[in-house]
Amino acid sequence: MKKLLTVLSVAFLLTACEKGKTTAANGSVTTDSTAANSEWKPVDSATATKAWMEYATPGEMHKMLAKSDGTWTGETTMWMENGGKPMTSQTETTNKMMYGGRYQMSNHKGNFMGMPFEGMSIVGYDNSKKKFISTWIDNMGTGMMHGEGDWNASTKSVEFKGKMTDPARPGKDCDFREVFTFVDDNTQKLEMYGPDSKTGKEYKTMEIKYTRKK
Repeated sequence: MKKLLTVLSVAFLLTACEKGKTTAANGSVTTDSTAANSEWKPVDSATATKAWMEYATPGEMHKMLAKSDGTWTGETTMWMENGGKPMTSQTETTNKMMYGGRYQMSNHKGNFMGMPFEGMSIVGYDNSKKKFISTWIDNMGTGMMHGEGDWNASTKSVEFKGKMTDPARPGKDCDFREVFTFVDDNTQKLEMYGPDSKTGKEYKTMEIKYTRKK
């Protein structure tokens, strides 16, 4: 593993260095403006290898995610507009850690407005960024949601922020926010917020109360 990471880190550094240069028409090498602005600093191989080892090793946040492995039932409440009538449905979610405990894949199944619903999320913790990361896809769209969030120890929650496609405005994205709370070992809660289609102001669009299936 250490030898592999050493090779990967060296390859990464060499590739990054080459991307930071452009060859001029006369054959001379000039510095790319983007790379120059990034204030590139050289890193020796020992430091790079140590950094990659720390980046690749699952930690306490990954162990916390692993505790959610298993099957959960969800009570979903959705609001199509701010102040609108809530719609409720039932979902079932199966969580499983993958790639040596580095990420958690979740498969979701249920019904939405009388139609079968399926979705998949992948959640992880980026050791380098010190942030949780998430992606989401489902059969109700053709795009991908991506968010990053910080852990709040006092509330036992992660607040994800990111962007998602806004179908009502073709080619445009809108901001979303999610708060995922680890209530206890058998109870979790997801709250999602997005812009009101009429005012653009944030409101609560969805809440799911999860209970571990026995």
